[in-house]
Amino acid sequence: MRRVVITGAGTINPLGATVAGTWDAMRAGRVAIGPLDIPDVHRLAHPIGAAVAGFDPSAHFDPQRLGLLDRFSQFALVAGREATGQAGLGRDPALSPRAGVILGNSGGGMTTQDDGFRAVYEGGRNRVHPFTVPRLMGNAPSAHLTMEFGFTGPSFTVSSACASSNHAIGQAAAMIRAGQADVMLTGGTEAMLTFGGLKAWEGLRVMSPTGCRPFCATRDGMVQGEGAAVFVLEAEEHARARGAQVLANLAGSAMTSDARDIVMPDRDGAAAAMTGALRDAGLAPGDIGYINAHGTGTAANDRTECAAIRQAFGAAADGVAVSSTKSLHGHLIGGAGAVELLACLLALREGVIAPTAGLREADPACDLDIVSGAARPARVAAALSNAFAFGGMNAVLALTTP
Repeated sequence: MRRVVITGAGTINPLGATVAGTWDAMRAGRVAIGPLDIPDVHRLAHPIGAAVAGFDPSAHFDPQRLGLLDRFSQFALVAGREATGQAGLGRDPALSPRAGVILGNSGGGMTTQDDGFRAVYEGGRNRVHPFTVPRLMGNAPSAHLTMEFGFTGPSFTVSSACASSNHAIGQAAAMIRAGQADVMLTGGTEAMLTFGGLKAWEGLRVMSPTGCRPFCATRDGMVQGEGAAVFVLEAEEHARARGAQVLANLAGSAMTSDARDIVMPDRDGAAAAMTGALRDAGLAPGDIGYINAHGTGTAANDRTECAAIRQAFGAAADGVAVSSTKSLHGHLIGGAGAVELLACLLALREGVIAPTAGLREADPACDLDIVSGAARPARVAAALSNAFAFGGMNAVLALTTP
């Protein structure tokens, strides 16, 4: 099977409007969680989140195009443009049938849904926007990226809650490995910071009123964010032949199912996904210098994940640095794994491990080397990115330096 490399990365998320801006914020340990400014915010029990501040869609899209784009599609296109620009890819008829798009997303066009429900139920209107369906459908961002760059190869959307991005990236890599494509745009996008989206999550009673503090004994829940990250994956020989810069090797991936509970995580399923990713990449536990944890800031997730790392890594668990960047940018749900992969690239390329913010008192059940407070300089040759979703769906990616 062919080796898969990353040749481009792009993002827009609460920490920054570019990869460079995001890395700067991660280095500084900047927390982007704060008060929200959305319709009916006063009716939320916990009106905080990590929003993409200052985003002006009209600076990126003309009015006719904007009429077709929900916020989650806008994010994907902005991130995709940065990724392809870095990779040096343009519209190429020769490449087109060998290039595709696979994105992860969980909620679809939540802004469009909220607007439609308000118009019909609150406003008493009998009609909604004529492009409501193409705006809110989950595959809209993938479709718009294919049209933006003329990619006519395999393209679709993966929806597996908080593991959507990692599942999408793993599937895109598998297609390249199997020879079904040479280039894939992949990652994830989410824009769930709407009144309806947040009210749905409030029903689970997992939302924090104070902030996201993974692995902390005094943590009180998760905080939502929004945004996107998109990556260019290529077959290594294809990238080398055109002289592209390789950012990292996507060395392995694994996907497992707990088959246990719809909301409660399971140690065995998470451990099996990490072990599988190591095996697929040809790595041993001792090779991993950094794990970007799923780390949502709920007791159930944090404790289960730490136990899973110990199960998968054995004695090597004490020697691997762990952090959760959700403490900085919030939980991007379907876009989470994609933005968190940027933290792995930061560790591999810049030798900087982004910190877990807000850790006041260590949870004794999370007895790992948690990087907290400030970023840590480190030499990292291999990293794992964990994503564990409701429904017991797990996806882990393994990256190595070129």
